[in-house]
Amino acid sequence: MRWRAALLAGCAALVLAGCNGGDSNSPMSKASKTLSPQTLALIQQKDMTKSSPIVVRIFKEESELEVWKETNSGEYELLKTYPICRWSGELGPKVREGDRQAPEGFYTITPGQMNANSSYYLAFDLGFPNAYDRAWGRSGSNLMVHGDCSSRGCYAMTDEQVQEIFALGRESFYGGQRSFQVQAYPFRMTADNLVRHRNNPNLAFWKMLKEGSDVFELTKAPPKVDYCGKRYVFNATPVDPSQKLQASAPCPDYTMPEGLQEAVAARQKEANAKIASAGVLQPAAPVKTGKDGGMHKVFLAKLENPELSAPGSLPPVVKPPGSDYGVSTTEPAPAESIALATADTVSETAAVPLPAPRPDDAPGGPRTAIAAAPASAGGLFSLFGALAPTETKPVDAAAVPAAPAPPQAASTLAAAAPADAQPRPPERAALPQVAALDAGSNGGFLDSLKNWFGGSTPPAAAPAEPIADVPVPPVRPPVPRQATTAPAAQPARANPPAAATPTAATAPPSVASSSGEAVSGTVPTLPGAAGILAPGSFSTVQ
Repeated sequence: MRWRAALLAGCAALVLAGCNGGDSNSPMSKASKTLSPQTLALIQQKDMTKSSPIVVRIFKEESELEVWKETNSGEYELLKTYPICRWSGELGPKVREGDRQAPEGFYTITPGQMNANSSYYLAFDLGFPNAYDRAWGRSGSNLMVHGDCSSRGCYAMTDEQVQEIFALGRESFYGGQRSFQVQAYPFRMTADNLVRHRNNPNLAFWKMLKEGSDVFELTKAPPKVDYCGKRYVFNATPVDPSQKLQASAPCPDYTMPEGLQEAVAARQKEANAKIASAGVLQPAAPVKTGKDGGMHKVFLAKLENPELSAPGSLPPVVKPPGSDYGVSTTEPAPAESIALATADTVSETAAVPLPAPRPDDAPGGPRTAIAAAPASAGGLFSLFGALAPTETKPVDAAAVPAAPAPPQAASTLAAAAPADAQPRPPERAALPQVAALDAGSNGGFLDSLKNWFGGSTPPAAAPAEPIADVPVPPVRPPVPRQATTAPAAQPARANPPAAATPTAATAPPSVASSSGEAVSGTVPTLPGAAGILAPGSFSTVQ
């Protein structure tokens, strides 16, 4: 056994080291960097050795990665907890390539999966899909724990963090550990957390993962992981030695060590009882947050205030959860991005103010400009998509009459302009300023805007009475009456008051951000229509 351990350590050394290790800029130099004196002192303090075996545990919701290490007594104890800088997707397992989900389950890391030449500083491959994933037809590749704080289905750390985690794995291989286990969970596998997520369709899958977590916590050792009947089984031994545990085959009769099966069953029973007794008044976590992953609060605090310390350096641009844009890490992040990252959910149809695009987006992908609101989104962005600065088109002055056409030219004017366009009165060359937005579904400012920029034909009925603070659009020029025809009696109606002329002192409207604070700024205008405000534009946010 000693000979085999020595041979394995030699192979691991060949994989993880190289002849160019002296070059400080080479990948092998990063991969062979020694553990810090502080970490070595902590290892000694916890009665461990530098080369003793390790286990890695990951918790998505808490955004934490733990490294457990075997002590001299043979049990595993927690060495260090590392805050995760970024993970992507939602809570739940990875199902298919490109779904941005970070894997959940039990994975085995061998020396060959340690990547010293990663584009994300250093990395190790989780080995997704494992036998359980393949039994369910799940697909994906290159799912890593790596640096650079950028994730597309991975667990991303800072470069300094992943260097230490990489070194702990490397030293365990040098000590003879043939592989180390990664346990990836959606959250800490407590009964209370399962109760909070009782409405999630992945609940049965998470109960199964909890069995493995319970085995680890009860035995203080990584569970032996097998697969049968398209499920995980832990520390299982078939009753008939000739039968095998195969992921896609039915489970044969198997046993667990004496006392362990009863202890695990007791924990499962407790969790099931709590879930069954949870009432409607007990809050449940959202199934989908819309935030695309998470980031530990220590890194969110650093984005909000770059002067704060964090475990490792951040790249120049980071994409926080919930945002469609990257933010600079050298200056305070916009309040809107922090509010999105800390919110419980992010509505895909919410009219969330977006800052101007950054010079560069998050690493690992193409530059992303300001995301357009979905076609199904309501509110300001769906109404004013055509008013975005990059989408603005100049107004053709020739198509706008300077004065009302005479009655005999009415047919000519109708051919030159849209049927629902309202001609301007001769004394006003610009459209009236809009002071407020009519929230009603009929009439008001919304219908007027449709008439000015193209929309459905307005109804023939008389316009509704003006609502307070909403200027009425200019009235069409009166059509001369025929001398021989007497019009039907109409109720007297006063001419609407003229809208106030926009002045330099007129302030643009304030729009509440997702954090509850008002966001205001210079509002872009259309050529030839300087008085129209374009909600949804926040030029002061950088």
